[in-house]
Amino acid sequence: MEKYRFEKEFEIKASPRMLYPYLLNPDGLAQWFADDVKVLPGGDYLFEWESEQHPARVASRRLNKHVKFVFTDSGDDEIKANFVEFFLSYNDITESTFLTVIDYSEMDDEEELNELWDGLIQSLKEIVGG
Repeated sequence: MEKYRFEKEFEIKASPRMLYPYLLNPDGLAQWFADDVKVLPGGDYLFEWESEQHPARVASRRLNKHVKFVFTDSGDDEIKANFVEFFLSYNDITESTFLTVIDYSEMDDEEELNELWDGLIQSLKEIVGG
């Protein structure tokens, strides 16, 4: 199946240090991103949405800057696998953090993806007060 790359930037009035745990820690992710998130033995993650479980691993991360999850149930080839990636950058002038989301999956409806991510990020903003 053909993959689609969705990328969008969101401004959040919170520091990268405050936001980063919500992008990496299972408890933080479960508050806004998934219905439930667990870390499995060996360090892989298990994301749950609407009673469907999706195993993933952290492919890369950099403290307070970046996290990339590759979903291992979408194929063995990392180049073709579904992933979600989060980048944080801070602007000293506006005192805002910009969260860039890259969602690479079969979902190709731009309008639906915009609505999905707008809603998820709104939930995150409500949690962090940003």
